[in-house]
Amino acid sequence: MIIAEVSCGECKFNLKGEGCDLAVRIKRKAYFVDGADIDSFGDAHADDGFCKAIRKAEIQGKVVKHRFKVTYLKMLP
Repeated sequence: MIIAEVSCGECKFNLKGEGCDLAVRIKRKAYFVDGADIDSFGDAHADDGFCKAIRKAEIQGKVVKHRFKVTYLKMLP
């Protein structure tokens, strides 16, 4: 289990992409996420959404071809 930062890759982590996509930041390196959708955790553009805030989460998975393949993601309070 890893504690990581979770947010919008384009809006908060400066990753290049189209639209808004979920990303994690582990040890100062950000990766887009495969296996979870940004809107699965509420409206990404709400005041507390991923396009406006960086949140902490417990995650499991692995980096494959510069993307994080998530197998578990639990948001922390």
